[in-house]
Amino acid sequence: MLKITLEQWRMFKAVVDHGGFNQASAVIFKSQSSIHNSVGKIETALGVKLFRVEGRKTRLTETGELMLRRADFLLQEAERVEAIGLTLADGVETKLKIAVDEIFPQEILYQVLDRVSEQFPLLRVELMESVLRGATELLEKTDVDIAVSPVVVKDLFNEELCQIDFIAVANPYHSLHSYDRKLTLEDLKSHRQIVVRDSALSQQKDEGWLEANQRWTVSHMKTSVDMIKKGFGFAWLPKYLIASELEEGLLKPLALDVNGGRKTSLYLLFGDADALGPAARCFLGELRYQCLGLSDA
Repeated sequence: MLKITLEQWRMFKAVVDHGGFNQASAVIFKSQSSIHNSVGKIETALGVKLFRVEGRKTRLTETGELMLRRADFLLQEAERVEAIGLTLADGVETKLKIAVDEIFPQEILYQVLDRVSEQFPLLRVELMESVLRGATELLEKTDVDIAVSPVVVKDLFNEELCQIDFIAVANPYHSLHSYDRKLTLEDLKSHRQIVVRDSALSQQKDEGWLEANQRWTVSHMKTSVDMIKKGFGFAWLPKYLIASELEEGLLKPLALDVNGGRKTSLYLLFGDADALGPAARCFLGELRYQCLGLSDA
């Protein structure tokens, strides 16, 4: 049986993509006879007819349409193999591991990752979502390459990326809204506070806890939001995260006399900059750029 080469499949696809043998010849700079010959060899090897001529138009047969789907897959795989070879030859890393605190805006993170993947399509990204010291602990243990965290480590590179605005909120019908005066922090201590657990395994922090008489500790910020919407307590939450809930009246800011709003800085951390590959440096650049817009917002 005759063997079909990748080049012959490429010529077959060129005829489809450009609408005919003449058009394909002009675009891929191959003679029309050479393209005809390649397609003919595929048809002979498989015992099928790939094209039919209707007037001046060259159209795929049903078999040709089936073979096109197979050829597309084959050619895409071949491109991936070639790209992997070039990637390895250029010293581009194949995996990037990142730890990001849950309070960092997800939409910005998704945009950054998407743009990095566009430039490095073979890059595998491992994203670890963390809380408080969780991201820095993963970086210290070298489980990730880069961390975005509210906690800095002196021995590692760190720079402030952005500040996240927090606001104290509760369900609109929560009893904390029934006071006819400004609330004090002492008032809050007699009510249940919802706190997100530090994801670090050691040296955990109780950031933001007021030593309230009741405390429910959860693992994720979204769980906290859901509990507060249902009236189970109060908490300080990232303002951007609950913007729609505030607008729809599902959550209401607490009328505190002080500290109704807080700011938390998030930092970019990594170890040896010289050890970071091109994809990691691309991630850093995109992240910094996107956070400039966040700071201006």
